[in-house]
Amino acid sequence: MTTSNQLLKYSSFGLTGVLILALITATILEKTQDTTFVIRYIYGSPLFILSWGVVAVTSFIYLLKRKATKQAITFCLHLSFILILAGALTTHLSGIQGAVHLRQDATSPVTTFIVPDGDTPSFPFQVSLKEFCLEYYPGTSAPMDFISTIIINDGAKENHEGKVSMNHIYSYRNYRFYQSKYDEDCKGVTLAISHDPYGITITYIGYILLLCCILSFFFQKRSYFYSLLHHPLLHKAAVVYLLFSCYSVHSMKAAEHPETLPKQIAEQFGNLYLYYNDRICPLQTLAKDFTIKLYDKSSYKTLTAEQVLTGWFFYYDDWKKEPIIHIKSKDVQKLLGIEQGYACLSDFVDVNGYKLESAIQGNTEIKDRASIESANEKFNLISMISTGSLLTIYPYCKEEGQQVIWYSLADKLPQDMPEGQWIFIRKSMNYIAEMIAKKKYEEVNKLLEKIKMYQRKEAKAILPTDTRFNVEKIYNNINYNRPLAMFCITIGLLAFIFYCQRMIVQKSGNTRTNLLLNIVLAVIFIYLSTIIAFRGYISGHLPLSNGFETMQCMAWCSILLTFILQRRFSMAIPFGFLICGLTLLVSMLGEANPRITQLMPVLSSPLLSIHVMVIMVAYSLLAFIMLNGVTAIILRYFSKDSKIQIKRLQIISEIILYPAVFLLTVGIFVGAIWANVSWGRYWGWDPKEVWALITMLVYAFALHPSSLPLFRKPMFFHIFSVIAFLTVLITYFGVNFLLGGMHSYANG
Repeated sequence: MTTSNQLLKYSSFGLTGVLILALITATILEKTQDTTFVIRYIYGSPLFILSWGVVAVTSFIYLLKRKATKQAITFCLHLSFILILAGALTTHLSGIQGAVHLRQDATSPVTTFIVPDGDTPSFPFQVSLKEFCLEYYPGTSAPMDFISTIIINDGAKENHEGKVSMNHIYSYRNYRFYQSKYDEDCKGVTLAISHDPYGITITYIGYILLLCCILSFFFQKRSYFYSLLHHPLLHKAAVVYLLFSCYSVHSMKAAEHPETLPKQIAEQFGNLYLYYNDRICPLQTLAKDFTIKLYDKSSYKTLTAEQVLTGWFFYYDDWKKEPIIHIKSKDVQKLLGIEQGYACLSDFVDVNGYKLESAIQGNTEIKDRASIESANEKFNLISMISTGSLLTIYPYCKEEGQQVIWYSLADKLPQDMPEGQWIFIRKSMNYIAEMIAKKKYEEVNKLLEKIKMYQRKEAKAILPTDTRFNVEKIYNNINYNRPLAMFCITIGLLAFIFYCQRMIVQKSGNTRTNLLLNIVLAVIFIYLSTIIAFRGYISGHLPLSNGFETMQCMAWCSILLTFILQRRFSMAIPFGFLICGLTLLVSMLGEANPRITQLMPVLSSPLLSIHVMVIMVAYSLLAFIMLNGVTAIILRYFSKDSKIQIKRLQIISEIILYPAVFLLTVGIFVGAIWANVSWGRYWGWDPKEVWALITMLVYAFALHPSSLPLFRKPMFFHIFSVIAFLTVLITYFGVNFLLGGMHSYANG
């Protein structure tokens, strides 16, 4: 390689590494400073922009020097990135971003809008708000869409009318209007404005070229990827020998429990409709969430969630003596004077009132404030259940066609409510309590049926269908992710250890064991498919809207990829178990109390679902590569003659790396298109966006072994794959729980 080529290579790859460090620094500074600071001094600085330009130019010249034009697809793939950067630069130099506030009661149309620097450029037309409409999910107060009808007066005889809603823009003369926010009285809106006819066009051309090149890449017959697929080492079978170990979940012995309703009667309570989390669901859902929140499990001793909830409601004096509230903090345990980590409600209260609150006032020695807040939350939750304020089971519709409002036992009822209806809502549960005290459970069943008949009569148009209602009850009963996670991790670890042992002694495995493990994987795959499908059916949208759901999706993807990869890569079997188990475990740690809620308006887009799904598949593939690297490192230090096996593992990882990086790239740019459609900018330098870009750039180094010879060395490649996976962990977990940002899933 000539000196000029080397200079171009080191300039391109070296400066890319510097940009990665700058991006990492920016996300850390954004946490310690603020977003405005990093946008002004890093993302928007001339040096940063110039660096990207130098990378683009040197990379393009380097491609020409190396005669990459002979490989048209590879050349066009790199050209697409240059076009995307050119589009971004054009947007930065000539694009206009701003906002305009419109009111229905305005006396005259608006002719100017505000841009970030405070200037007020003029429209080449006049714009006014005809109507704003806030739509809700049926029977709830959860917003479903924000719709603004605007009028454009361009001097013509007829005005132009357009609608702006979430994920639906209105464009006129290259001015794009996006729904941003609305006034409290719902008579005014703020619309985001974007005027960028050239930058968006260039960027989208880059996106289209990128997608076409990625799809075409895998069909090239004279490519490095094609040579990897036909490498002779892949045809040497290496079968995994695993031991299957039965996993038994530890269950609590039946013990004395406080007084509660019989199981069948408690289930009848769970069959009532409930307004919860801005939707209508079985009361059983609240019971399950309530029990998990208190006890970290969906049951208590031998009692069901419905028995726990009704126990606190009808037998409060008995239940307040039960050590059901799990307190993890040693400081809080000491304050409350409890042992073994479980507190009774009576431990929270003394003659002077709320014991914990009075104890922590002025106490500067307590460091674990999060546990105190958790204890407070549990105490307040019990209070809301015992007073009935969470039991919003009584719908009321003043007139047909009006919105249905749901009331709890503790809510103040409208003064104009019919007397009979008022008495029924106020007295029905008291009468049930009386029948329960007398143990007249047949009467209790009749009264519960009357409440349900009232619910159906008053809210018949907005209640979920019987099928959806019953599916949610089934989902509540079969959702056992935690024991499944531990099962998968146990099997995966045993499989991984014994596979490595077989590779060290160079022995083949047992095909019957592989068949048995595949059957187990198939059962898990069917189970995950079922609960994901149920969750999607219950919520009415693809279940990819929060951390819990995306981790479930990744677990599902890992098993699917195991079936695809194991034909040439038998190590995929233990990897599949491990990734599935770990992602399920993380889903439970990230959200111990998962909620099924209505989708926010901005998230109601198929582009977002594609974006999340594609990136989850990419992360799963990168996890396989990382575990492959761990296997190679173990072989290197425990086996004297493992060069061929380590090289084979490298080839497998390189094969997986191409679709992994390409899927991550596609996922990033699909997300950019969704962002552009939703709020007028395809890149906002949010920490999640930045770390996804960092991940893509880091792994992209490994796709250039001809230019970077170090990646031809098997052990360097494997060590790199293990270290590089840290960027994936930071992208998903570090951003979620440490760096924050609008993409954070930390709060589910």
